[in-house]
Amino acid sequence: MEKIRINPNRLQWCCDVLEINIENLYKDIGVAESTLNRVMKNEAALSVKQLEKIASFFNRSLLFFLESSNVIEEKIYSPQFRTINNQKPIHSRKLRALIERVERQRKIYLGLLEDLDEKISQNWQLKVPAEDAKKSADIVRKWLNLSEKNSFCDLRNAIESKGIMVFVTNGYNGKWQIDKKNPVRGFSLYYNSLPIIVIKKQSHGAQAFTLFHELAHLLLHKESMIDNEEDLHSYQGKEKEANEFSGSVLIPDIFLNQINLERLLDLEIEEYDEFLKKFKNNWCVSGEAILVRLLKNNKITQVSYHKYRAFKQAQIERQSNQKSTSIPRSFRNREPLNIFGRPFVNTVLDALYSKNITLAKASTYLDNLTIKDLHKLEDHLV
Repeated sequence: MEKIRINPNRLQWCCDVLEINIENLYKDIGVAESTLNRVMKNEAALSVKQLEKIASFFNRSLLFFLESSNVIEEKIYSPQFRTINNQKPIHSRKLRALIERVERQRKIYLGLLEDLDEKISQNWQLKVPAEDAKKSADIVRKWLNLSEKNSFCDLRNAIESKGIMVFVTNGYNGKWQIDKKNPVRGFSLYYNSLPIIVIKKQSHGAQAFTLFHELAHLLLHKESMIDNEEDLHSYQGKEKEANEFSGSVLIPDIFLNQINLERLLDLEIEEYDEFLKKFKNNWCVSGEAILVRLLKNNKITQVSYHKYRAFKQAQIERQSNQKSTSIPRSFRNREPLNIFGRPFVNTVLDALYSKNITLAKASTYLDNLTIKDLHKLEDHLV
C-alpha cells in the first residue's frame, strides 16, 4: 500500500502547541515511534489510517498535514482564542478543541439566523461603571429584569435574551466537556455581535457565579478572558472586579438583610449550609457566595469565613475520593438544550421546519442526536 508524506513542520508545530515530544507521541496515537521518526525526516511513512489517527488527536483535518507551507497561527486561531491563550497558555488538547468547537457553533448559529432573515440582538452592549461593582450590579439586575427568586435557567435565559451565547459543558465525557480535573471554570469570548460565555458544569450555584463572572468580563472589561478556579477567589485586578460584580448581582445588599446573623453565628460551621438552604435555593448561589458577601459587608469575621471554607474543602476532598459511578444518560435528548441553550436549539429547529437544513444536518448541529432523540427533544420543547 502506498505511503503518505506529510509536512513534518506542521506535525512539530502541533506537538509544540501541546508541549509534547515526538518521542512520546506514539504512546498517545498508537503509531510506531520508528514510523514517526521517519515522518520527521520527511519520508513517506504513513498509511491513511495512521494519518487519520494523528489528525484526530490534534483536532485537525488530513489536508492540514499535507500542506507544504508553515503554519500561520492567525489563520488557524481567532483573535479571541489567541487572547485567552496569551493569558494562560492552553496545553490541553481537549480544551483547545472545545474552544474551536464553540466558535464553530457560533458561526453555525449566525448562518442559521441569516438564512431565517432574523436580526441578531445587539442589546448586550450595556454601559456599566467597571469601578463600582455594586452600582454595575444594580444596573444589570434591572437590565435583566431579575426577581428575588431565580433558578440557573432563569439567569441563563435572561442573559441569552440580550444576544449572548451561553454554553454549559456536558457532565458526560465527550467533546463538549471540560475535564473535571482541569482547573478552568469558564471563559468568555468577546465579539461585537453574539459574544460567548462558556461555563464548566458544576452545581447550579457555582455555575451561576461563573456565569456572572464571565458576563463581567464582557460588560465591564470588554475582552475575552479564561478563568481557573483560583480566579473566582481572587482579590486583585479585573478578577476582583468580576467577583465583586457577580456576588453583588446574585446577592444584593438588600438580600443580606433577610439573614438572621445572630442565629447564623450561633451555629456550628457544619450547620451553616442547612441554615442558609432557603437563601441558596432562592438566589441560586452557594453558601460560600453568601458568606463572602457577608464578609465584604463586615457582617461576619474572617475567622468564620475561613473555617467554613476549610470545612467545605475537606468535604469536597472526601467526595472526590469516593468511587464515581456511571450515570445512565436517560435524558440524552435534552443534552443539546443544556449545552447550547434554548435560543440555539430553537433556531436549529426553525431552520429545519423552514427546510433551510435537512434532518441529518439538524442532528449534526444538535450534538449528533439520533433522529429518535431529536423528535423527543421537539416534544420536550412543545
